[in-house]
Amino acid sequence: MRVWEPLRRQFGRLSAIRKGLSGKGGSADRPGGGTAPGRRPVPGWRSIRGRVTVVITVPICLLLAVAGLAVQGRAEALGDARTTRAEVGLSLRIQALVHQLQRERGLTNGLLGGEKQFRSALSATRTSVDTELRGMRGDIPVEGVVQQHLGRLAGVRAAADRGTADRAATLTFYTTAIDALNAVDPVAETTTGADRRLRDGLAALRELAAAKEAVALERGLLNGVFAEGAFHGREYLTFTEVRATRVAALARFRQVATAPQRAALTHAFATADAQRATAYENQAEDAADGSALHADAGTWWNAMTVLVDDLYAVQQSVGGDVQGRADRLSHDAELGLVAYLVAGTLIAALLAGLAAFASRSLTRPLGALAEAAHEVARNRLPQAVERIQQSPPDQVEHLLSGDIPDHRDAQLLGGAAEIAQVAASLRQVEHTALHLAAQQAGLRRTTTESLANLGRRNQNLVRRQLGLITRLERQELDPDALAELFELDHLATRMRRNAENLLVLAGQNPPRPSAAPADGLEVVQSAVAEVEQYRRVLIAAVEPVRVRGHAVADIAHLLAELIENGLTFSPPIQPVEVHGWHDTQDDTYCFAVVDHGVGMSEADRERAHTRFSGSGEEALLAAPTRFLGHLVVGRLAHRLGDGTQVHLFDTPGGGLSALLALPGRLLSPAETPSTAPSAAARPAVSSLLNGFRAGVARAETRTTQGVSS
Repeated sequence: MRVWEPLRRQFGRLSAIRKGLSGKGGSADRPGGGTAPGRRPVPGWRSIRGRVTVVITVPICLLLAVAGLAVQGRAEALGDARTTRAEVGLSLRIQALVHQLQRERGLTNGLLGGEKQFRSALSATRTSVDTELRGMRGDIPVEGVVQQHLGRLAGVRAAADRGTADRAATLTFYTTAIDALNAVDPVAETTTGADRRLRDGLAALRELAAAKEAVALERGLLNGVFAEGAFHGREYLTFTEVRATRVAALARFRQVATAPQRAALTHAFATADAQRATAYENQAEDAADGSALHADAGTWWNAMTVLVDDLYAVQQSVGGDVQGRADRLSHDAELGLVAYLVAGTLIAALLAGLAAFASRSLTRPLGALAEAAHEVARNRLPQAVERIQQSPPDQVEHLLSGDIPDHRDAQLLGGAAEIAQVAASLRQVEHTALHLAAQQAGLRRTTTESLANLGRRNQNLVRRQLGLITRLERQELDPDALAELFELDHLATRMRRNAENLLVLAGQNPPRPSAAPADGLEVVQSAVAEVEQYRRVLIAAVEPVRVRGHAVADIAHLLAELIENGLTFSPPIQPVEVHGWHDTQDDTYCFAVVDHGVGMSEADRERAHTRFSGSGEEALLAAPTRFLGHLVVGRLAHRLGDGTQVHLFDTPGGGLSALLALPGRLLSPAETPSTAPSAAARPAVSSLLNGFRAGVARAETRTTQGVSS
């Protein structure tokens, strides 16, 4: 028995492999043993949600572009209004400096003309000019003009105080500085705008500044002329040019000014001081030939100063109006910008919400429909088909008339009519599938019953034939005739096995159960007696075992099928060996059928194992007829219960080895002493051991790969 110990250890390892293949060790190798994969999500724009998003995104982008242009326009309007407001404020500060410089210019010109009474007023005016100059610090354009044109202001003032300054040159110095300040006045450069009232206000402010400068220049020029008593050089031409400039500027102002602004200007020129100044102007105009002028310079100065101050007040009023208009436009632009932003945000949010709602209204019903379809395909339809196939014929109509859940539930009814039609079609498909399953179940049941009826008839005929042959054998004394009767008896036994095959495939129990246990060797001999070429079968070594009576016939039948398969696919001169031994590790008994024939490919063995493990009737109609023996083996193994396994391995040197493992519940204690293998069988046993070792190693490799995958 030492020869069998390595074989037992190898098949002890094989028991773990059998458990893994049978499903006890995991579901990695079972067909469909894992969880059915769910639906693969459709990526990107190829899904309905993605395409709806693309359709909605385009108008949203166009709307946002239009809204962006509108917002940009409002933002530009707001920026222009704020810029105008800042420019008007700067302009008013510049004009305040210009106003003080104009006063200093006139007083300085009068002082140089000989009127000493202007000295005190000139000192106060210089202080005001210096104050305004300090207030201009930080305004880069104004500061540059001040440094460029008023850099010599201190020297001019000192020369005027000493009386050494030229009156015309001093007048030109102040006039050039004032012109430079007016040139950097931002109002002088603002000629366009979105608002007409603002444009007109800026134009009016610009023209009024030019008119006021002309009046102030006339005041300073004539202040010196009146102090000296006559025109000298080009002073008269300058006087006429200044008056023409004033008249033209005032005419342009009246064209763009509002009615209140024109009224204020008219009021400024209608005062008594303005009338007195006009009289002095007329007197100076009459002195074009250079005749002496007898006019009081102080009276002229006072009258013109009142007029200049009134014009400055009108200028400040117009500037205030322009600044107020700019403030109003800035406020309106801010409100418009906020309104556009809010409206754009709300519209974008509304469109996004509509897109989400539209996408959801499509995807949710479709998702529910897909879930219903998967539920039908994975669970409900297979379960219903199984119930129909397993139910008696009189209950099939009841199952078909049962209520099938309607897929057009609340979620589906919320979708489009087309989705509801798809749901109805799915329900009709389920109805059709159930009716088709019922028809197939009926057809399969009819086929099975026909096979069972045919097998039962053949079995009865064969049984009667065997009884007749037995009686003939008992009566026959001629050895040759008796041998032929034995051959006939053997053929009838094979016919009986074929009839039992039909009953096994039809799911019917063969009517030859044995209540008494049988020895393992008897079971093997019974199996050998049912094959055609029984003389080629070598019962190499079978350890004693007792098989329980209810399993004897099925085990003998199963072994006969394995032995028949080995005989069919091996050379006529090669024997087929049968071995049997105990596997003490998991309390099983193993039968091995070894041939040295053509063998099987790996794929064919996997398919054979699938048939060995199957027990459903669908395999009978789906499998090729040349594999019906595999189905018989699988059906018999299934009928013997859990723990009964059949496996195929390559035989060393070529061929195929089949292993039948029986669980301990099918066995009973042995009553006969152990039978050691014969000396002739020992080489075969050694070869078989090597073959099974290689087969076990390959099976372990396949199992490990199957579990890891």
